[in-house]
Amino acid sequence: MAVKLRLMRMGKKKQPTYRVVAADSRKARNGRFIEALGFYDPRREPSVIEIDNERAVAWLRNGAQPTERVEKLLKISGAWTDFSGEQFDATPPAPAPAAEKAVVEEAADEAADEAVVEEAVVEEAVVEEAVVEEVAGEPAVGEASVDEADEADEADEADEEEQA
Repeated sequence: MAVKLRLMRMGKKKQPTYRVVAADSRKARNGRFIEALGFYDPRREPSVIEIDNERAVAWLRNGAQPTERVEKLLKISGAWTDFSGEQFDATPPAPAPAAEKAVVEEAADEAADEAVVEEAVVEEAVVEEAVVEEVAGEPAVGEASVDEADEADEADEADEEEQA
C-alpha cells in the first residue's frame, strides 16, 4: 500500500481549513485516512500550521510520500529538516509597509511631473527660438513691418483730424 501525506479539506464553503493526514494514495481526497498529523488554516493572518513533527518524520522514514503542498508545510514546521537534514528558511519575505509604498508612489509621481515640466521647458525654448528668429530676420509673410504700421497710424490720425 502506497501511503501519501496530503491535505484533507475541511470547513464550510469558501472557508477552507485542511487536515494533514497519512492516507492510502488510492483513497479519495476526503476519504478514509490512516492517521491525522495536524492541520493547516490558510485564512488566518498569518496562516496557522500545526503538525506533529515526530509522527510526520516517522511516516516519512517508513516511505510515505508528501504532496508538494504538504512538503512545503513540513519545511515550514521543521519536520522536513528533521527528516532530510537540509535547512529551510521558513520566514516569508516581508511585505513593504504602506508608508514605503506611499513614498515609492510619490517618487513616481514626482518623476512624472518632472518629465512634464521638462517637456514644457523644451516647448517654450522652441517657441522662444522661433520668436528670436522672426525678430532678427524679415517679418513673416502677411505681416507689416513696424515702420509701415507707424505710417498707417499717422495716416489714420490725419484722416480723423480732417473729418473733425
